Amino acid sequence: MTESTLHDLARTLLPADLAERWISLLRPAARLVATPEPGPEDVVVGRLGGLPELPEGMAWPVWEGHGPLSFIASVDCAALPTGSLDIALPADGTLSFFYFDGQIDGGDALVWPNAPETWAGARVVHVPAGVAVAERALPVVDDEDVEFEAYPEVPLTARVEWTAPDSWHPDFVAALHRDGEGKEEECDRHPAEAKAFVDALWDLERAADHLIGGHANPVQNPVEYEIAHGFLNRGGGDVTWSDPRVEEEAGRWTLLAQIDTDDAADMMWGDCGALYWLIRPEDLAAGRFDQAMFTMQCC
Repeated sequence: MTESTLHDLARTLLPADLAERWISLLRPAARLVATPEPGPEDVVVGRLGGLPELPEGMAWPVWEGHGPLSFIASVDCAALPTGSLDIALPADGTLSFFYFDGQIDGGDALVWPNAPETWAGARVVHVPAGVAVAERALPVVDDEDVEFEAYPEVPLTARVEWTAPDSWHPDFVAALHRDGEGKEEECDRHPAEAKAFVDALWDLERAADHLIGGHANPVQNPVEYEIAHGFLNRGGGDVTWSDPRVEEEAGRWTLLAQIDTDDAADMMWGDCGALYWLIRPEDLAAGRFDQAMFTMQCC
């Protein structure tokens, strides 16, 4: 969506002070568009599916005890409009995303942020520019009843769009209360006050939401809370959802990539869901992609 569209929507349907607070939270994202037949003027920045290109000696990502992860997508960092984004993506190289999608076990093993033993089921791999790579064949699965397949390859183009936080995003909640008003009272007032606005946001239908950077488009609740709750309990802790540390931690994570359900690549995550990789800005700036966390949401 354009910045002006979102500004107009907020200023029409929200009280003036709340509208300006919300507008201040808009963030640019690279919207990745599945483009099965790119035109001569299209700039291809990555792809869904196909086979990954990996350096010699780098093993295909595997979840030990379960099997190989599926290759979901890759993006060429140098081709992305990184100068228009507000996250510190690498200037070059390729980011590839892998996920244990249930092909091997029929969906028995799921990857959840609140289950650290499952985190190996999703991976982000950065291969710097200049490193020799080759297309890697699918790994052989030692089960004759399992047909492990690659997703159809679909090129991705990109355009910069402005993304908005939903009404329960941690940044929006923080903005609501930065003037020191009682949090409980404000949260009770906000949903009814903003209902028409939230409904209008939902009415701005978009195609599949493949994003690099910006605000995630959650299918359910803000993904930042899921990541924060799982991260805080990673050592076997008992931090509850209502613990204020969850909201505080949620504000420390930013969207790295969202890959939506997409018919062109024969990708369906649950019931029309999406995959999300989040990372802390300091880890992103340092290239610590092994610190990215994953969650999936579906209807």
